[in-house]
Amino acid sequence: MTRRILFATDFSPASAPAFRQAVASCKEKRASLLVAHVLEPPVPFTTEGYVLPRMYDEIAAALRTAAEKKMRRLLAGARKSGVRARGLLLRGAPHEAIARAARSHRVGQIVVGTHGRSGWSRLVLGSVAARVVAASPCPVLVIPSRKRRAS
Repeated sequence: MTRRILFATDFSPASAPAFRQAVASCKEKRASLLVAHVLEPPVPFTTEGYVLPRMYDEIAAALRTAAEKKMRRLLAGARKSGVRARGLLLRGAPHEAIARAARSHRVGQIVVGTHGRSGWSRLVLGSVAARVVAASPCPVLVIPSRKRRAS
């Protein structure tokens, strides 16, 4: 029996179908929802090639504040649907942080969206969803961002 479902999000529109599925699964299984987002270190771009530590800290704080705001919106949406939900802001490589959170919170299932990249963009950008599947201690439900056409 799945008591906790972890929904991993990058807050992109591609993750919306996965969020809806995670909430529906929680309602069906009477499970609680953990909404996880991985805060990645900021990569500031400057023409000088150097950023003062104070500026770096300000950028990191702004990214964290924005993530907290988006997290609150998702949690409110889940709770409005009648699902117990809690947010997790994680650090590290996304797939490793998500798998680590799943282990430490004894999650029964992970739900993650995929952008559906293929070819060159998948090779260059990789697939966090595929890496989560490989690293996960539990089943992972991967939800595509859009419906695929039958071929």
